[in-house]
Amino acid sequence: MSAKLNVVLTALLVGCALSVVNARYQRNHLIDNLEKLATQQRQLEVDWAQLQLDQSTLGKNERIEQIARAELNMAPLSPARTQYLTEGGK
Repeated sequence: MSAKLNVVLTALLVGCALSVVNARYQRNHLIDNLEKLATQQRQLEVDWAQLQLDQSTLGKNERIEQIARAELNMAPLSPARTQYLTEGGK
């Protein structure tokens, strides 16, 4: 009877040991994933800050006016260039 008990206890011990090894492997794998995701989060935060800076720079009126003048050959309105339309008249 004690030999059978020893075999059962040994099998349980081996099973527990394998379970501990598996749990540690999974823990290490999850820690690696967590570190990778934290690095990715930091990079995304840097990218987001850069995009906000780019958006504020590109949306400034001075830059828009400069592009309108240089690339689209637009000029600001002046009273001499303004035409008024009246209803029913010439």
